[in-house]
Amino acid sequence: METAEKRQRGRPRSFNAPAETASVQSLDRALRVFAVVAGGDGMSLSEIAAETGLAASTAYRMLITLESHTMVEFDRADQLWSIGVGAFRAGSAFLRRRKLADRARPVMQALMEETGETANLGVAENDCVVFVSQIETHQAIRAFFRPGSRSPFHASGIGKAILAHLDPSRVKAIAGSAGLPSYTQRTLVGLPALTRDLAEIGVRGWSVDDEERFEGMRCVAAAIFNEFAEPIAGISISGPTVRVTPERLNDIGPLVHRAAAEVTSMIGGVAPVADEGKASDQPMPVT
Repeated sequence: METAEKRQRGRPRSFNAPAETASVQSLDRALRVFAVVAGGDGMSLSEIAAETGLAASTAYRMLITLESHTMVEFDRADQLWSIGVGAFRAGSAFLRRRKLADRARPVMQALMEETGETANLGVAENDCVVFVSQIETHQAIRAFFRPGSRSPFHASGIGKAILAHLDPSRVKAIAGSAGLPSYTQRTLVGLPALTRDLAEIGVRGWSVDDEERFEGMRCVAAAIFNEFAEPIAGISISGPTVRVTPERLNDIGPLVHRAAAEVTSMIGGVAPVADEGKASDQPMPVT
């Protein structure tokens, strides 16, 4: 006996139309107008109509409706339309419910498959990085960070990727408060050496933990940013030095950078202006 297809939650019982035929044309147009206004810095009606491909009269009706819900605002002095406070409220609701680990997981899975190495997600917390998620490689020898484990900023790929986007005075304050303890012979225990490394990371767009926390283990990381272009977390791959060789770093680095940029976009974040586009740049040799 055949069973009826299970009704998807969030749809009425009598609704069975395919998603691609179910859109409401007027709503689709209004959202198109809204997206154009959101991407501008004050736009005239003619500019909005041209950008959306709608007749000016149609675009105006959409704008009036959006204005009634405070999603857009009209400056009568300049005769320009801008984003409204209602859009801010909606965006704030999204920011409250976003879950970094959930959104990053498919990106981490893809990164692990691309590189063949374990992918990690860590968040900044006071004077250290806290690892919150991991996708393990299928290799027999692999890196493992238990969720909740911590690592100092200066001895972590993710930590250094975050530090590279902080003001130097803040980096100095963090180093002074937490110290720069040594874990291996390669740990950067002096502020001048760490500062030089952070400057290179800032230009390159991704960091390398070159056996600085654990001997025989290399990590490549990039920062994830919030809506204020502040580094709040990072994504990385880690693996044994016999596989994550110096020759592979310039291939892996841009992949990690693009993964971090993707997660940044997924959570509504914005990369600093200087950081945009680095994933597509020519590889910069690691010195």
